[in-house]
Amino acid sequence: MFGIIVSGRLVQTDAQQVNENQFLFNIPEADNINHVVVFMTGQMPFPDGLGGAVYFSWPRPEGPVWLLLGHITNQKPSAIFKIANLKTGGEDTQGQVHFGLLASQQSHLAQIGISVEPLAQLAQQTPITTSSDTSIAPFVEFCGKMLENFFNYASSFAVRQAEMVPNPSETFVPLSTLQKWFENFQRRLQQNPNFWKS
Repeated sequence: MFGIIVSGRLVQTDAQQVNENQFLFNIPEADNINHVVVFMTGQMPFPDGLGGAVYFSWPRPEGPVWLLLGHITNQKPSAIFKIANLKTGGEDTQGQVHFGLLASQQSHLAQIGISVEPLAQLAQQTPITTSSDTSIAPFVEFCGKMLENFFNYASSFAVRQAEMVPNPSETFVPLSTLQKWFENFQRRLQQNPNFWKS
């Protein structure tokens, strides 16, 4: 009834049924995967009023945590999910579900779980991918630290004009120009962390 596609790999339709309404896919060597497509094969539709909640699990020392990615239904039989950021982060255990004893804790083995649930219940769930973007704050912090490090590094080479040794092959940039750029970039990053994408 279900299949998944990981970029660069063959289609998987070998879901294990772990109980009456839960199915599990194993994704070996999952370190470098970024997206996964989950779809219905078309052999059998969901019963009326039901759909499938799609969960992702990446093994952790404390045990697997299942994160809700989204859902598929008869009206939306396939979906693409970005999982690259979920493999390392995901402290949020929202949407946590357990998929029986078959859930693996082998490192490098990710899992996709599909839980057949009423459509009304699916509509009330908030997938981790559409909840607040937790990757923005670390990105802004990283950019700030990187800019500060660059500015400090470049400033350490600053000399006054009287101390400069003439060198015709060297290009010099006034430290005030670097300072102005640094301040402008910080201001723009605080106003809109995604300004650099435009």
